[in-house]
Amino acid sequence: MPRRRTVLAAAAGLALPIAARAAPAACPPPPPSARATFVLVHGTWLGGWIWTEVADRLRALGHRVYTPTLTGCGERHHLIGPDVGLETHIRDITGVIDWEGLDEVILVAHSFSGIAATGAADRRRERIRRIVFFDALIPAPGRMSGVARNPDGSLPDWWLKRAADFDGGYAMDFWKSYRVDMLVPPEREDLVALLKARITTHPAKAWLDELMLENGGWEGLPRTCIRAMAQRYSPSSDRMWGPARGPGWQMIELSVTRMGMLTEPEILAECLASLA
Repeated sequence: MPRRRTVLAAAAGLALPIAARAAPAACPPPPPSARATFVLVHGTWLGGWIWTEVADRLRALGHRVYTPTLTGCGERHHLIGPDVGLETHIRDITGVIDWEGLDEVILVAHSFSGIAATGAADRRRERIRRIVFFDALIPAPGRMSGVARNPDGSLPDWWLKRAADFDGGYAMDFWKSYRVDMLVPPEREDLVALLKARITTHPAKAWLDELMLENGGWEGLPRTCIRAMAQRYSPSSDRMWGPARGPGWQMIELSVTRMGMLTEPEILAECLASLA
């Protein structure tokens, strides 16, 4: 049975199901001597900047933290193009691991970077201590890409309609497809302004490419799924985190939003530190 832990934030105002509240357990504080290496991978339309407050808190605890920006996003948005895909993003992550000489990595994925992070863990398995999916897509047989295909392998109608509005035919625009409360509560005007200033388009090929594994991906690695239980609008379904129902998973239900690194960075940082 997967381990389930629930962390409650008093200010979050979240009413958890009775079953979840029956035996709450907080993420334990890390031992004073713990010093881990984190690689935090951002989700679609974002960049390494999204992790700044969480990274600052982890570094203050003595951890090493890397926050790579995937090609075509954030400050690397000028590199976007029709050929930037999943393989590019996997290499972005493995490049940090290789060139920084990292070992015993706690690899943390957010949103659809769960696919790229799984690919990176597959390629550098011997260097990964744990893989963590924070409100992230966990790839598994039947869903090895960002866009789930029809049974005949064709792309779904919703994607084809959306693709007609992609910039240049290959760059996904968040604002043309989603509401801001997919990311942060609309009443957080400071965060809405930040996202409007920093969100970029995202290479569509990274969503379309199918992940090919050579070493089992996350299978056999210590692995954690962190669910964002305070997400009010369109919370992630088991189509994202469903594989974590299986054996070998540590499940954490955290009282943060989908963008907990912005809305509740102290809670998310404390939880990640507890995995060190």
